[in-house]
This record gives sequence, C-alpha cells and structure tokens, in this order.
Amino acid sequence: MSTVLILCDDLMFTSKVTATGRAAGVAVVVARTAGAVVRQAGANPPACVFVDLHNPGLHLEQLLTELRAGCPAMPRVIGFGSHVDVETLKAARKAGCDQVMPRSQFSEQLEAKLAEWAKPVTS
Repeated sequence: MSTVLILCDDLMFTSKVTATGRAAGVAVVVARTAGAVVRQAGANPPACVFVDLHNPGLHLEQLLTELRAGCPAMPRVIGFGSHVDVETLKAARKAGCDQVMPRSQFSEQLEAKLAEWAKPVTS
C-alpha cells in the first residue's frame, strides 16, 4: 500500500483526505506539525507529502530541506492554500513544492489524482 503524509491541523479536512485515501487503497498519515512530518517521513518514507501552506508555524523551506536530508528519495510535495493568498502560493512554488494549488482545486482533484500522487517518485 502506498503512503502519503498530510501536514494539516484541520480535522474535518484531514478526515476527508484520509477517507479518500482509504477508498483508493492509499494510506494517509496525518501530521499536525512539520516536525511530525519529518519524523514520519524518516521512519516510513512517503511517496508524497501534502502541505497545508497555512499550517500554524510552518517554515516551508526548512521543512523541504529536512525532508531532502531525511528521505532516501525526496517525496513529491504538493502544497495547497487559500486562493486569495497569491503570495503564499507563489512562495511555495519558489521554495520547491512540486505542485501548488488552491485548496479548492486540491479538493476537486483529490479523488481523481490521489493514486497518481501516491506512486513513488522515480529518478
């Protein structure tokens, strides 16, 4: 079973993502802090990490650096955030997220794209 991590402290939203994962045969592990993502990724490297760009205390560049250092293969990183916060979305692209999108787009694409996103990244 493929594994993805989601960094998000919104219980309702993470419930939706985990239920969608379960239906698609993808294990979704929820982390509420960047430190928890790094620990989980080090213990069980995921194929993908979903990052709520508005997670409290998030320092995205630091998270990406720690993931690169702690994972044998860098997982795909998909950032999502408020569609009105264009600067945060731009900053996430610049920081190195593989994909960045508004939360609504992420939600719309989740069911159709989850299996693809959960495939391990090949070099």
